[in-house]
Amino acid sequence: MKKHVVLIEDEPAIRDNYRAAFERRGYRVSAHGDRASAWQVLRQSLPDLAIIDVGLGDEPEGGFALCQDLRSLSQTLPIIFLTARDSDIDSVHGLRLGADDYVTKDMSLDHLLARVTALLRRADAWAEALQKPDEVLERGKLSLNVDRMTVAWDETPIDLTVTEFWMLHSLVQHPGHVRSREQLMEAASTVLDDNTVTSHIKRIRRKFQQIDATFDGIQTAYGMGYRWNAREV
Repeated sequence: MKKHVVLIEDEPAIRDNYRAAFERRGYRVSAHGDRASAWQVLRQSLPDLAIIDVGLGDEPEGGFALCQDLRSLSQTLPIIFLTARDSDIDSVHGLRLGADDYVTKDMSLDHLLARVTALLRRADAWAEALQKPDEVLERGKLSLNVDRMTVAWDETPIDLTVTEFWMLHSLVQHPGHVRSREQLMEAASTVLDDNTVTSHIKRIRRKFQQIDATFDGIQTAYGMGYRWNAREV
């Protein structure tokens, strides 16, 4: 069965070009030109992956709002922002809202397709994992259920996106061992730049610190990457 990709883009010519390109690669594509029409459909049935522009019609940040709405329905739906807005502020904001990736429209189509393929492959792997007995990692106050993709700190649940979950999983598997940004990308089955990886790590830390201000589980190894604090085991 063809994978279903939803494209939300307010410029008709750009929308049609991307739609045609994805259909040539074998995807089933639904396209919407504004947040309201997209949400009306998506709230009833989710696709396999969503690609969203930030500015939608008369809503300069309509894409951000739509991403937030979609995350309220699913923590695992792969979401990519595809936009002309290339500021770090916009990129970080999009990732904080739960997007798995943030790319600009000057990216080559082949590169975009590679990112889409990686995210869909990861989603398939997670779906397969649900059929197996639960694998749970315990590290001190941390409980990480690999099969249900749930995380708890001191028995308090923490909501993570799929990308955040697999990055955290990579770190906690071997406490004290440094994981480079490239290794974290590989663990999350995605392609990101260094700044985007850093933004994901900061967001994970922030979620833990919201329930435990003393959280120090994720340490920075400057110039190398990140590691899970061996004292948190």
